[in-house]
Amino acid sequence: MMLKPSIQGLLFEELAAFCKTEGQPAFRAKQIWDWLYVKRVSSFDEMKNLPAPFRAQLAEAFTFQGLEKLETKGDSGETQKLLFKLGDNELIETVIIPSRTRKAFSDNNIHTCACVKSVPDEPRNTVCLSCQVGCRFGCAFCASGQKGLIRNLTAGEIVGEVMETAKLLGGRPDNVVFMGIGEPFDNYDEVMKAVRILNHPDGLCIGARRITISTCGVVSGIQRLAEEGLQVELSVSLHAPDEETRFKLMPVNASWPLDDLLEACRAYTEKTNRIITFEYTLIKDINDSETQARELVRLLRRFPCRVNLIPLSPVEEFDGERPDTETMKRFFQILENAGINTTLRDSKGSALKAACGQLRARRL
Repeated sequence: MMLKPSIQGLLFEELAAFCKTEGQPAFRAKQIWDWLYVKRVSSFDEMKNLPAPFRAQLAEAFTFQGLEKLETKGDSGETQKLLFKLGDNELIETVIIPSRTRKAFSDNNIHTCACVKSVPDEPRNTVCLSCQVGCRFGCAFCASGQKGLIRNLTAGEIVGEVMETAKLLGGRPDNVVFMGIGEPFDNYDEVMKAVRILNHPDGLCIGARRITISTCGVVSGIQRLAEEGLQVELSVSLHAPDEETRFKLMPVNASWPLDDLLEACRAYTEKTNRIITFEYTLIKDINDSETQARELVRLLRRFPCRVNLIPLSPVEEFDGERPDTETMKRFFQILENAGINTTLRDSKGSALKAACGQLRARRL
């Protein structure tokens, strides 16, 4: 049986077109949009300024919510992991991350995670979204792709994740990052549709610069994003400075080797004037040596960028370990001394299995 689409998966223009088709005046779309994303109601019946017959038409054409929250782990005000059931009973995980100011190694050297723009006296919340059930790319240290790709999420399901977190937070999140389950550029159209819905000025109005899209290195997606004209943040998972190591960790390297990836990143930066953040998970005795740090400097000197160093979070299927603090500090310092804006970030939520690489698709 075909499931009805979620109304939260419609662009404003699509909603306006539906209203026109149903013989409704143009202002109806603005009314519905306001109910959905400003008042954040939970049913069509609550849209009281719409005629009852039209509310019935909406309910006939669309679902109001495409996912159900089954579980919340973690305390309010701390990192929380949410388990959602989709309309076809597949499961995904979403994470709420409260902002923190990071201090790295000296009193006068403050670094804040690039994907969480925070003010010390102004608490902010970042929501880490999933965009697929599972993932086809199978990075060695990531739980999300251990069972392969099951299916893409729709834009409505992605927006639904944000709306559910807004209920817990009592308001919209400050930042959104596509760093949960799935590869955003493997679900490009639905992810970009969700971005435009979240960014719409008459709705949630989450600024483009507060939305980060993370890729494992899908060059075709980077090239498409460069043409979108959106000021979103781009984050690229690198995790190794040489082909052999990266291929062992990230099979995507077979399709888009390092040189091709970095050339696409250089072209993206030149086209958009946006600075890319490179994610680099530090793994003991695999990619954490001083030689590898210097090689990483050599690779990244070709254009302005940032680097997020992230100690490995444990995943059952991967035997690697996080390096000791001194090793991570030396790696960090080599990049900093070379003039590369670098953050050493300790992923929050490891105890909840909600840290980087720990989210996974599950089934009932």
